[in-house]
Amino acid sequence: MGTLSGKTALVSGSGRGIGREIALKLAREGAAVVVNDLDPEPAAQTVDEIAAAGGRAVACTGSVAEDGFAERFVETAVDTFGGLDIIVNNAGYTWDSVIQKMTDEQWDTILDVNLKAPFRILRAAQPFIKSAPTDYHRKVVNISSVSGFYGNAGQANYGAAKAGLLGLTKTLAKEWGRYRVNVNAVAFGLILTRMTEIAADTDTTLNIDGRDIRVGINADRMAMSSKMIPFGRGGTPTEAAGAVYLLCTPESDYVNSQCLVVDAGRV
Repeated sequence: MGTLSGKTALVSGSGRGIGREIALKLAREGAAVVVNDLDPEPAAQTVDEIAAAGGRAVACTGSVAEDGFAERFVETAVDTFGGLDIIVNNAGYTWDSVIQKMTDEQWDTILDVNLKAPFRILRAAQPFIKSAPTDYHRKVVNISSVSGFYGNAGQANYGAAKAGLLGLTKTLAKEWGRYRVNVNAVAFGLILTRMTEIAADTDTTLNIDGRDIRVGINADRMAMSSKMIPFGRGGTPTEAAGAVYLLCTPESDYVNSQCLVVDAGRV
């Protein structure tokens, strides 16, 4: 039996990258997982991989920012697996510009995905959390970023959203402590995903929710960033997932209202 046997977890943005590794790790430890992605195919692939390893999972596709998604996400967990024990608000992306070039659409979109969506998911979960038994601890892990701590040029929208998520984390830790729910955050530094992979030029884009978003880090900037990390490299999604898993275990039952910075001691 895994450390999370009998638990049910929501993991937003878990069709790819860090979220996928979080979902796989929680499933390996015995949790039933509700997998989410914008696109049906990567969500189904994660579900299939969990099932092939003997785990339980179901997909709930769609944008976390769309109206009604939060309620559907929570209901999928309760209706399919009969409960809700772990919430990982992982979905998010960047849409960068310096402030004088940043549009209202860029600002609103990134705040909606990275801050408003987690708020809505947690709000939708509250009635179940309030009425659930308190014989063990439930866990919330909100995925923030070092951009929310230190800022990052070109990311006024993302930095503000991730800083706001830390405030939401600390507030909800106080509100939900009475229900024996631990609410914590993880702030990642450089993690090597499709959003941060080395781009040959500055015009590499991904279509996200109908928008072509420029992504990637050019080789010179990646080399400079790596020099600031004592290990000399960015982290892997598997390493990132391990930190989230830690905050989902019974060993973290007295850890609350904290943010675990996972950046390998970047200076």
